[in-house]
Amino acid sequence: MKIKLDATDRKILKILQTDSNITNAQLAQEIGLSPAPTLERVKKLENNKIIKSYHATVDHGKVGLGVSTFVMVTLKGHNKDSIQKFIEAIKDIEEVIECHHLTGQADFILKVVSPDIPSYQTLMLEKVSNFEMVDTMQSMVILSTFKDTKVVPIP
Repeated sequence: MKIKLDATDRKILKILQTDSNITNAQLAQEIGLSPAPTLERVKKLENNKIIKSYHATVDHGKVGLGVSTFVMVTLKGHNKDSIQKFIEAIKDIEEVIECHHLTGQADFILKVVSPDIPSYQTLMLEKVSNFEMVDTMQSMVILSTFKDTKVVPIP
């Protein structure tokens, strides 16, 4: 359900997407309101699930996760049960940091992080390819990333 946003709500969202550590007082000053109504607006955005969460962005390489891949997964069956089983199984694999259900050649695309190629191979062979509903997988190792943002344009 789309929620109507005014110009102040849009400003709040743009600012919080780029700096979620900003204090309420700083945010209030930037949007031109006092702190109390600013906090109310942020709480409203959170309560309406427009703001879903706040996160720190971690440099994968600096924490020892030097290999990132996209994996296209095709399931054996396309029924609701197979899809739901796959989704539930993938949620338990912490190295899978994104999972998207698709149209087209593959059923899902995963973004996977791992320390190195051997650990990635082990993960794929011992976990993902062992799911009974998985038919095929196609891996694409990410060589370089030029844009990686969670900031969405606010219309």
